[in-house]
Amino acid sequence: MNVIGIVGWKNSGKTTLASAVIRELSSRGFTVNSIKHAHHMVDVDQPGTDSYKHRDAGAREVILAGGQRFAIMHELRGAKEPTLDALLARLGPCDWVVVEGFKTHSHPKIEVHRREGSRSPLYKEDANIVAVAADYAAEFSGPVLDVNDVPAIADFILNREKSSSVLSNTKLSETKKL
Repeated sequence: MNVIGIVGWKNSGKTTLASAVIRELSSRGFTVNSIKHAHHMVDVDQPGTDSYKHRDAGAREVILAGGQRFAIMHELRGAKEPTLDALLARLGPCDWVVVEGFKTHSHPKIEVHRREGSRSPLYKEDANIVAVAADYAAEFSGPVLDVNDVPAIADFILNREKSSSVLSNTKLSETKKL
């Protein structure tokens, strides 16, 4: 599995780009999984449902399964938030994992940066940023990609993977770093 991160400040377009990259890689025949970091309370369940009642009763993990999909809800119950490495280890086999967020983790990342409304670029402080996707000519020492040219961004991701044999900093030996 190959890992690429999409990072940036709030409202920079991270989710838009991550979704577009997932769609583009999938359309090229790759199996893609994703991990999204949230800074707010996460709950995909609804009060009053049977699965919610199971969690409320003390179940540490609840799997909600149906004909179209299943979801695993894991209650931390005071434990530390899992690391990106731990979350990657839980994913099923795939060609690519697109990670949105996890700014401080040491995986290869593309920063989304906008001329208007953005704070100082993350790439000034993060050596793991391998490219910038922007709506202007950012002053980055590496590749600056047009944030709206998703096929070119996917090409960059795939070409970088082909030229790299360095393993990711994750504990998964099969996870390659871009």
